[in-house]
Amino acid sequence: MIFRQIHEEGLAQMSYLLGCAATGEALVVDPRRDVDVYLELAQSLGLRITAIAETHIHADYLSGARELARATGATLYLSDEGDENWKYKGLEGFPHVLLKDGDEFKVGNIRVRAVHTPGHTPEHLSFLVADGAVTDEPLLFLTGDFVFVGDVGRPDLLEEAAGIKGTAEPGARRMFRSLKEKFLTLPDHVQVWPGHGAGSACGKALGALPATTVGYERRHAWWAEYLERDDEEGFVKALLQGQPEAPTYFKEMKRLNRDGMAILGGLPHPGRLTPAQFERWLREGAILVDTRDKFAFAGGHIPGSINIPAGKNFSTWAGWLLPYDRPLVLLARPEEVEALTRALVRIGLDEVVGYIPGLEGYAQGELETVPQVTAKEAKELWEKGKAFVLDVRGRDEYLAGHIPGAQNIHAGRVLAHLDRLPKDRPLIVHCVGGDRSSTAISALLAHGFRNALNLTGGIKAWREAGFPVVQGEELVQA
Repeated sequence: MIFRQIHEEGLAQMSYLLGCAATGEALVVDPRRDVDVYLELAQSLGLRITAIAETHIHADYLSGARELARATGATLYLSDEGDENWKYKGLEGFPHVLLKDGDEFKVGNIRVRAVHTPGHTPEHLSFLVADGAVTDEPLLFLTGDFVFVGDVGRPDLLEEAAGIKGTAEPGARRMFRSLKEKFLTLPDHVQVWPGHGAGSACGKALGALPATTVGYERRHAWWAEYLERDDEEGFVKALLQGQPEAPTYFKEMKRLNRDGMAILGGLPHPGRLTPAQFERWLREGAILVDTRDKFAFAGGHIPGSINIPAGKNFSTWAGWLLPYDRPLVLLARPEEVEALTRALVRIGLDEVVGYIPGLEGYAQGELETVPQVTAKEAKELWEKGKAFVLDVRGRDEYLAGHIPGAQNIHAGRVLAHLDRLPKDRPLIVHCVGGDRSSTAISALLAHGFRNALNLTGGIKAWREAGFPVVQGEELVQA
C-alpha cells in the first residue's frame, strides 16, 4: 500500500492519499479545495484517483471532495449518519456512496471500513484501513476530527460557530462514548492519522506530531484518565473548558460543505491591476487586503484597507474579517499572490479580482497611519479615565491577566461588536505584542473609528513597565 499525508500549514489540515500498487487505484481522504496537489501526487506515483472520502462535514475549510470528483470522475464516499441537518446535498451528477457505521469499500486491495464516531459532529466517520494484499488486520485509523495527537475534536463548534444551541454538552457525551466503544476497542498497534495538527482551531491541545497510535493515546492522552475511571462527567467538563474562539466563517463552511459549492475547475490567477482598474474596483465595493506586516501598514496605508499579514495564519484571519459578498484586491508581492489566493480559495473567498504590488502609483490622496500610544501614555489616559481599553486577545489570555477595566473582544469578532465601542474618546487597542491589534485596528479604521490607538508592544510592554494587571472575571462598564 502506498500512503502519503498532505499537510496544509495555514489551517494545520491533513489530507491523505492511499494507493494500491497492484491495481494503480488511489483513494484521497479529506481533500482541500485546491486539488492540483492530489492530481500531481497521484501522477508522480503512477496512480489514478478512483475514490474520494470525507470524515465529516468540515467547518474550518471548504472541502475539495466535489472539486476532485469533477476532475477525476472518482466516486465520493460520504457519511449517511446524523439527522437530516447533517445529510449531504448537492450531489447530483457525482458518483457517490453514502456510508453507515460498519460499511466497507475497497480501492484495489485496500479495504476501508466506516466507523461512526460522533462527538465533534453528529455524522462524523473515521476510516479503519487494512492492506488487503498483506492481511485483513487493520493498520491505519484515519480519524478526521475525532482523535488528534494528544487531543480529541471539540464538540462545541455547532453551538459556538454554527449557532445551534444546546449541542456542546450532548456532543461531549457522544465523544466519550465514541472513545470508549470505538477507539479504545482497537488494538494498540493501530496507527492514528488525524485530520488536523497543532495550530488548528478544531481542538485546544493538538500535538505537533503527524500521527500517533491507539496504544499511545490510551496511555498518555489527557482524556485517558477519565476513560480509565469511566468518569463521563469529568471528561465532559474538561473537554468543554478552555476551547479557543471559533472563527465566524465556520458556519459558512458547514453550510457550503453540506449543500455544495461552486466548482472552480482550476486555481484562479488574479492579475496585476492598473491604477485605473484598481480605482474602479474600489468604487464598485472591492476590499483591499493589505498583506504587509504591521509596521509597514502602520506607517502608511490606503484608507479602508484591512491588514492581514501574509503568513500561515492568513486563511484564518481572512475568514474572521473578510465578507463573502464583496470582491477582494490583494496588496502583495507578486511572488506571494498564488499562495495567498490558495489560502483564500480554501475557505471559499473566491472573488479575488486582482492584486497591486505596492502603494506607489495606486494611492490616491493622503495615506492613513495607525496612531500609536506607549505604555506610559496609555497608563496616563487610563488613570484619568479618559480612555476605553480594548483587549483583542483570546478569552483565556484575558482571564490570565489584563489591564484593569479593559473590555475583551477577540480581534476576529470586533466587527460583530462595533456597537460596544465608543467613538468619543481614545480607544486603546492591544494584544500581546501588536500583530492581532494591528489587524483589529485596520478593521476599526475601515469602519470609521478615527479614535483607535495601538498600544505599542501590547500588554507585554504594559507588564514590563510594572503597570497593574488583574486576573479573572470583572465587571466592565462599556
